[in-house]
Amino acid sequence: MRGRVDGHAVLLGNARFLAESGIDAGELAVAASEMAAQGKTSMFVVVDGSAVGVLAVADTLKRSSAQAVRALRQLGIVVVMITGDNRQTATAIAKEAGIERVLADVLPDQKAEEIRRLQAEGAVVAMVGDGINDAPALAQADVGIAIGTGTDVAMEASDITLIRGDLTGVVTAIELSKRTMRTIKQNLFWAFVYNILGIPVAAGILYPMFGMLLDPMLASAAMALSSVSVVSNSLRLRRFRRRLSV
Repeated sequence: MRGRVDGHAVLLGNARFLAESGIDAGELAVAASEMAAQGKTSMFVVVDGSAVGVLAVADTLKRSSAQAVRALRQLGIVVVMITGDNRQTATAIAKEAGIERVLADVLPDQKAEEIRRLQAEGAVVAMVGDGINDAPALAQADVGIAIGTGTDVAMEASDITLIRGDLTGVVTAIELSKRTMRTIKQNLFWAFVYNILGIPVAAGILYPMFGMLLDPMLASAAMALSSVSVVSNSLRLRRFRRRLSV
């Protein structure tokens, strides 16, 4: 940011912003580096072209975040952090969360490009984000997952919206999706087997050899039983939801 306060030219920004403005951070760069090592994002205060102070802000890492990262890795998923923070700060936070790969110093308009690079590597990418700056990356990803406590733009650009602001919801969504797909495949398999066996019998394939025909009432009952079995198998997913809520 740039502005004027009581006639003084004031600037607030990171080290890159200072460099682009032709301002040397001087000894304050050391303090900023120490703050970055602690996982804090530093911002320099410049008055009339001279760096006079440095501010540091930091998000508190939720305890569940590290648990979520461990659970995702157990599922065989590679977790990558994409952030606009400098590499030193990002690395400190990533280490605390258990993330090994970090893409730092990424400007808002470059996040979608980073997603495209990961896809070019052959990866199927799910992007988790909650801010306005994340919207293009959420749209670019194969699966966009928005945090429900974030911005409306992020939720609009995503495929999935988590109600709670908790990354364990990502693990739940992936596990539930896998269980749902497995259930769909089971239903399709048994439906095909059922019809492959039942239709020829209903058509009279057994009549020439055994003189057997399928009574229409039995056929309708069998068809209803098929539907009941498919629905019952699908309803097992409700137990999955209840188990996670305990």
